[in-house]
Amino acid sequence: MAEAAKTEVVSRSALRRQREREQRYQTILSSAETLFAAKGYQGTSMEEIADLAEVSVGTLYFYFKNKEDLLVQLLDGIGFRIREVVGSAFSRAEPSLDGFTRAGLAFFEEFCLPHPEKLAIVFREAVGRGSMVEASRKEIFEKFIADVLSALLRLADKEGASYKSRFSAEVMAVSIVGMYERVAYNYLIWHDRTDDLPEIAENAVEFTVGGIEKLLAK
Repeated sequence: MAEAAKTEVVSRSALRRQREREQRYQTILSSAETLFAAKGYQGTSMEEIADLAEVSVGTLYFYFKNKEDLLVQLLDGIGFRIREVVGSAFSRAEPSLDGFTRAGLAFFEEFCLPHPEKLAIVFREAVGRGSMVEASRKEIFEKFIADVLSALLRLADKEGASYKSRFSAEVMAVSIVGMYERVAYNYLIWHDRTDDLPEIAENAVEFTVGGIEKLLAK
């Protein structure tokens, strides 16, 4: 019994340390996200990140090899969040044109508006930052495009239809992702038009859904 109790105490202690490590890891990521968005990736030092996260610089380098590694891991989390938001919207109404409307609006209203720091990092601060960062950024968009393409193909299958060209669905998927990126960048990063974004998002989504309807040959 004593040995079992000792094992249980050790296990609880190990779990607590694991939670503390995870919490420290997330705190560092959150601090980096805040500083990268506010001061820019180039303008932020590892010392500043450590200071905001209330950890030593040595602790920071225990979790991350360098600033580029930190940015890559930030991007991984942002990419997951984008797919989570859009995928959830699709799952509530797909496969249908309404599903594309919901997913498009969710991208703008549930990702872009509540997370301006994430938006700034993936669309601005991660651009031109080295091969590792570019590979991570490319992966975000390739997965996003693949999700949209899959939904387009499922839509055609449900409707018993086909697209006008063998490239139609692929081109539409790339266009939708590219357009949403540019709209978000233009109205939230180049120009702060947060109040106008819901109406702008509706226009962008209507435009893309209209394009899908036009290319879908029943």
